[in-house]
Amino acid sequence: MAKILITGSTDGLGLLAARDLITKGHEVILHARNQERADQTVARVPGAGKVLVANLAHVGEIKALAFEANTLAPFDAVIHNAGIYQNDENAWEPGSFSPLFTVNSLAPYLLTCLIEKPKRLVYLSSSMHTQGKADLPNVSTAKDHQRPITYADTKLHDLILAMAVARQWKEVYTNAVDPGWVPTKMGGVGAPDNLEKGFQTQVWLAVSTEAEALVSGHYFHHQKHARYLSTATDVKVQENFLAGCREITGISLDKKIHRQQR
Repeated sequence: MAKILITGSTDGLGLLAARDLITKGHEVILHARNQERADQTVARVPGAGKVLVANLAHVGEIKALAFEANTLAPFDAVIHNAGIYQNDENAWEPGSFSPLFTVNSLAPYLLTCLIEKPKRLVYLSSSMHTQGKADLPNVSTAKDHQRPITYADTKLHDLILAMAVARQWKEVYTNAVDPGWVPTKMGGVGAPDNLEKGFQTQVWLAVSTEAEALVSGHYFHHQKHARYLSTATDVKVQENFLAGCREITGISLDKKIHRQQR
């Protein structure tokens, strides 16, 4: 039995992946944005180990989530599933980065840095990453003078992060996934791709013992290798991304403290 943490697992692909993993006999730790959603999820996902609560639009809550997750570590896999498609202007606090950037880009980075190293890491990207730019917000530039970060940018960030971690942490199987455009709350009812196939790759990468899943530094769509921007494997781009995240958060990937695998 594996122990898996899934962020953003109160609905959509995260919820479906959690149910599937529990059905297969694994222990799954869920994550909800607030207590109300956590309470609802307990009823929707019987058999879940625990539901951790944190609003990933706030850096302080991301750090608190990592701290709480480490009380349950080590994990066999962490699936970085949480994401939003657009900004909620009401949730954008003065002096902070956009919720879109914080949830989709900073949260996976911070949680990767702060949670004890698992055996496997899975990051949800998107085919839309091909339209994105790798640039990060400049901490010394006022929000009104910066190019807005787009959803496509954040999905490229996730892919860059996955490839950078795969390069630096050879002992951890680290990969990224394009789940497709599926009919979830985010994707909309008219989304054309298969919903079930949208979560199966994450599950497969998290727990499968097949040789095809025991790899690192790959980008998958429906359990097959998919094409991606070569930008993501450019070491200079990766290092610039990691340096930018380190400047923004004050937390470094390469100085991560972790316990020995048990």
